[in-house]
Amino acid sequence: MSVKSELTGKATDTRNKHAISRRHSVSGITSGLIAAFLLGWAPILGKLAYRAQVDPLTLAALRTLVAAIFLWGIYATFWRKMLFIRWQHILGCVLVGVINGLGSLFYYSGLGRLDASRASLLNALYPVWVVLFLAASGQTIHRFTLFRLSLSMLGAILVTSPSQMSSMMDFLGAMLMVASAAMYGWYLVMGQWVLADVPARSGTLYIITGMAITVALARVIVGIPIVPISTGGWGAIIALGLTTALSRLAMFLSLEQLGGVQTAIIGLTELALSLGLAFIFLGDRLTLAQWFGAVLLLGGGMFARVDVEQGATPAPSFNPMDR
Repeated sequence: MSVKSELTGKATDTRNKHAISRRHSVSGITSGLIAAFLLGWAPILGKLAYRAQVDPLTLAALRTLVAAIFLWGIYATFWRKMLFIRWQHILGCVLVGVINGLGSLFYYSGLGRLDASRASLLNALYPVWVVLFLAASGQTIHRFTLFRLSLSMLGAILVTSPSQMSSMMDFLGAMLMVASAAMYGWYLVMGQWVLADVPARSGTLYIITGMAITVALARVIVGIPIVPISTGGWGAIIALGLTTALSRLAMFLSLEQLGGVQTAIIGLTELALSLGLAFIFLGDRLTLAQWFGAVLLLGGGMFARVDVEQGATPAPSFNPMDR
């Protein structure tokens, strides 16, 4: 083989690798946006369930149980091979599910004390926690990523408007939402580490299963009396369970391709959907400053493709446990 042919072959291999990497990045962004769309319905469906007299713990438990049953049915029918992974990986996935299960308890308890718009806005702080956790564990955070994060967080401050909180119930709800954001951030970080060794589809099933076990145990321990649930309540619960299952599947596919920071920032686009749906279905209203903040949040997520093209995507396989 001539030197020219060898150089041509290497150049072709390099272009192919770049093309594959680009396709993975675009696929990750698409999955992240799909997850954000589905997650954007969570506060709306949660509020509709509360209007049907479903208490927060029961809602959290039943929606996760619906998600787990739905996924187990899909996997047993179509993706049986995805069920078989090493038991150590199953334990890792269940641990991630426990973290998300605890976060969901904070989330739905906070949602019961705040309007859907403000709850969504406070929960949008989770990318800050993702960056803090990953930076503390040694992952490099690029400047453009920090810029987009700062832009998004400025938007979160504007839309949250803490000065408008008028009661202790509001402050308790706000604290629960901040705690939920922290748990969700840690959940994304742990999910990134677990997915370094586990296919996203397998990981989703066992993570959702861990969530279901955690929230169901919490419901049993608290001992809330079992009461009949109306048709409207069951409708909201089932819809929430299905969006939970599908959003987690899309989110973990995004995590597998992009890593925690990019997935978290793309996920902020769910806020725009939540605000719009809360306006339409719940009658929530925002000030001009809050709408401007929502635009900043949405813009921070939409710059994800530019971020990827500039090489700011963190290595999805990054795991500090391997250092």
